Amino acid sequence: MTRRTVRPVPPNWFAVVMGTSIVATSAHSLPWQLPGLGALAWTAWAAAGLALAVAVIATVRHVLSDRGAVRAYLLDGAVAPFYGALSMGLLAYGAATLLVAGPALGASAIAIDSVLWTVGTMVGLATAVGVPVLHFTRHETAADSASGAWLMPVVPPMVSAATGALLLPSLHGAAAQTLALACYAMVGAAGLASLALLPQIWSRLAHHKLGAAAAVPTLWIVLGPLGQSVTAIGLLADHAGPALGVEPEVLRVGAVLVSVPVLGFALLWLAIAGVLTARTARTGLPFSLAWWAFTFPVGTCVTGASSLAAHTDSSALAAIAVGLFALLLGGWLVAARGTVRDLVARRAQPAVSARLSRATQPGPRYTNAV
Repeated sequence: MTRRTVRPVPPNWFAVVMGTSIVATSAHSLPWQLPGLGALAWTAWAAAGLALAVAVIATVRHVLSDRGAVRAYLLDGAVAPFYGALSMGLLAYGAATLLVAGPALGASAIAIDSVLWTVGTMVGLATAVGVPVLHFTRHETAADSASGAWLMPVVPPMVSAATGALLLPSLHGAAAQTLALACYAMVGAAGLASLALLPQIWSRLAHHKLGAAAAVPTLWIVLGPLGQSVTAIGLLADHAGPALGVEPEVLRVGAVLVSVPVLGFALLWLAIAGVLTARTARTGLPFSLAWWAFTFPVGTCVTGASSLAAHTDSSALAAIAVGLFALLLGGWLVAARGTVRDLVARRAQPAVSARLSRATQPGPRYTNAV
């Protein structure tokens, strides 16, 4: 009788939830509501919910079967940063639920988003502190190891700020003021941490070049804190005014003045990352879950550009948002296709291994870490 172990589920599987949820949110937020966007948003929201359920169940099974798995992942400098994906997956799906399913679910959507926001924010803050501490004290770090993945643990507070702003209309008094101040504080925490890391990534690329082809998609993660900061500042400008006793128009002017330059740099980096990815793809771009970096970071630029378009009534920014959304859909299709093909291939591997080793191994074991 063949004995099998539970397949390992590293935290970067939650990037699937992030990437699919942002498709739903972006479709809902576009300044030009094209035919079919509503149906696409609902489909993406449902798919993200399924992905979240599968990821949570698989993670729980893995942790229960291997009590040392979380500790091992946290002590692995290549895996630990992706615990940020767990936080951002919860936050992204909560926001998609509120925006897309809110009209149908009513108060239930607010309740679901509130729970996911609270849990996601707690995990994100723990990740934003814990992973850098491990990085500074336990992880082995080479001079040429800086990458976009280093941003994963520090970006979640920025996502909490953006998604928390959506909950402000449902709060009043001191609760609303506290949440608004917390969101602005998290913008600063994640934003300044990202500013500390971005020069290191640029320097590594300049001095040590691209490195392994499999790591090239992580360059797209740089778009995450850029686009998400524009989104967060824009949403807070829309919703934080009454809680803080500030005229919304004042916050919107400040948001535009800060966000336009940030979006400009995001578009510059998008061009650089696109050229480097295309250059690498010509010689071979091996699949990994890092391909999902083609989705959520781009999606944050979509929501950021959409917010700016709404604040400025700019047709140019609206067109940029739509163009970025088309790129997001292309990135999602590429990542989803690669993931499905990889899963199918991996499911076939244990059967082949079992046939080859049955004569010498009475109970073949397999894993599926990606």
